[in-house]
Amino acid sequence: MTLPRHRAVTAAVLAAIALLAGCRSGTESLTVNGLTETADDMPEEGASSCPLPYDMAAAAESAGLDGEAGSGPVRADGDTPVATSEGGERAEPGDPLAEHPGALVSCTFHIGRHDVQVHTIATRKPNAITPLAPVAAALTRLRGSETVDYINGAAKAETDDVLVASSGNVATVRLKLKGEGDAALLVGFEESSTGAPSPKQVEKLTVALADQVQ
Repeated sequence: MTLPRHRAVTAAVLAAIALLAGCRSGTESLTVNGLTETADDMPEEGASSCPLPYDMAAAAESAGLDGEAGSGPVRADGDTPVATSEGGERAEPGDPLAEHPGALVSCTFHIGRHDVQVHTIATRKPNAITPLAPVAAALTRLRGSETVDYINGAAKAETDDVLVASSGNVATVRLKLKGEGDAALLVGFEESSTGAPSPKQVEKLTVALADQVQ
């Protein structure tokens, strides 16, 4: 009786391993069409959770950041959406993502007492990072020329090369994209007060999040 039971347990374990392996191998690569479909499927008023596979707690741990990490801002009021989208079917003439076709999904997270913005963008032609210039300017609070220099540098960067802004609280990276097009990730902390992450931690967090989405 012991041997059949052992075989049954072994078979169940092997089946579970095969199932998990199948889930990993079935992870979809980042594509312009895929991100656009995700953006189009989101409610116009925004969503209560991020539709992209980001695990902020795991990313924060790999970056050496302390404090509870999770979805939404530190002070959630229930009315502000956790995630919003632009481009795709919602793009109107004159919009950056109408002139530069693609989609943007923006999600808010928190680590400890700090809010973190995560912007994922994919466009049919380079440079995907360009429409995020206003976001970078608002987060870094750099002068206009400094923001332009930063965005231009990010656009010229090689895939997977992280560029941290001189303000230290924003980082960008060009993402791997399956098929034609261009994609980028911008990660920014909304405040640079005492106890804020170091530029190196912001860089490590951006690397970890990039690995999760591509």
